[in-house]
Amino acid sequence: MSRPAAVVVGAALALGILGAALAAATATSTAAADPAAALPTLREQAALRQEWLRLRLERILPAVMRRAGVAMWIVIASEYNEDPVFFSLVAPTELSAHRRSIFVFCDRGEAGVERRVIGGSDSGGLYQPYRDPELARQVPRDRLSWALLRRLLEERQPASIAVNISATTALADGLSAGDRELLEAALGPSWTARLVRNDNLAVEYLSLRPPEMLPFYRRLMGVAHGLIGRAFSAEVITPGQTTTTDVVWWLRQEAARFGCGVWFHPTVDVQRRGLGGGFKPPDDTETVIEPGDLIHVDLGLTAAGLATDTQHMGYVLRPGETDAPAGLKQALAVGNRLQDIVCAAMRPGRTGNEALAAALAAMRAAGIKGSVYSHPVGDHGHGAGPVIGLWDRQEAIPVRGDRTILADTWWAVELYAASPVPEWDGQEVRMMLEEDASMTAAGTQWVRPRQEKFHLVGKR
Repeated sequence: MSRPAAVVVGAALALGILGAALAAATATSTAAADPAAALPTLREQAALRQEWLRLRLERILPAVMRRAGVAMWIVIASEYNEDPVFFSLVAPTELSAHRRSIFVFCDRGEAGVERRVIGGSDSGGLYQPYRDPELARQVPRDRLSWALLRRLLEERQPASIAVNISATTALADGLSAGDRELLEAALGPSWTARLVRNDNLAVEYLSLRPPEMLPFYRRLMGVAHGLIGRAFSAEVITPGQTTTTDVVWWLRQEAARFGCGVWFHPTVDVQRRGLGGGFKPPDDTETVIEPGDLIHVDLGLTAAGLATDTQHMGYVLRPGETDAPAGLKQALAVGNRLQDIVCAAMRPGRTGNEALAAALAAMRAAGIKGSVYSHPVGDHGHGAGPVIGLWDRQEAIPVRGDRTILADTWWAVELYAASPVPEWDGQEVRMMLEEDASMTAAGTQWVRPRQEKFHLVGKR
């Protein structure tokens, strides 16, 4: 998307639900035709999410903490003012922080990373609650959580205590001003002096993904592609009557009907022969879709704590046409070529800015006019990690672009390629494309097959 365009069930039941959900998530589907068949039930999704949480806490968190070189990480969340990382640390049935939840992760060397919670749920047994009945009798209830936190620090004696404070990265800036004041008052000067800011903890934890998450995400992407395919068809669009806003609201209604949310209001816009000026950013103006229009959609779905981000192109057939004009098809192929270039430039170990520079250099060498603005995706639509350009900034992006690209992350490969179309008297059109991809050390692969042909409105 860009500006332009604690499961609490019995063990046997949980395993049964998980097995059914995994089977549903890995089976071959007809998601493109029938999104209703694509997603497991909410209960099955919760079992999946609980297993993902366990894997992330056991596999990813210790490695992230050790790379950051911190002995302890504290995440504090207040009800309705939760840290952005909160919902990726707790069971799917935890819908808020319940007054205040304090999570303490302590690296104990060979014993592993200890996971304690103060004032919140154990998330289905993945955290050990920290309590002290004697302290509870001595301290007023409104100060008990802070007193317990200080007691835990005194027992563990961490050399450094990471907290989520960042002036540059919103997803790593979850400690509220009020909670910071209470934290520092409770800890006192000696412990406060050990507090450190470390953006990478939240960013890397949020961005790194165990491979067990990919089968469900592939199904969710199938829903996105299926909804777009139906939206850009005669099922939804009657040329000369249907407006771009009609299609937007159809997408939102259908997404809700199939159990998906959206993380931004979808956009649908039109490029038309003879209008000139090429792409016009979407606004509140309704456009009636006409035969011969090139149409574009930007859709981001949410389900099971994950977000997608997709942009596709469609063509409205004129009377007598059975396919888009050759010039438009060639323009789409140029967009696909730019996707290949960007994917080749996205390498683990490079920074986002280095990948952008490599992609733009290769794009220009290939004679392509375009722009690159790709970003991580997953727990959030605009996910944690490095950006590779911004839609309005095709130069090195300070801080966000300086982050290193990591393997085992997901990406929204987002861009446009501009080409003149002979059948439109040389008018330039923009192919605005966005597909989600999974990156491993072995390379980058599309989560679902990318768009290489137009969605055709009017073809039976």
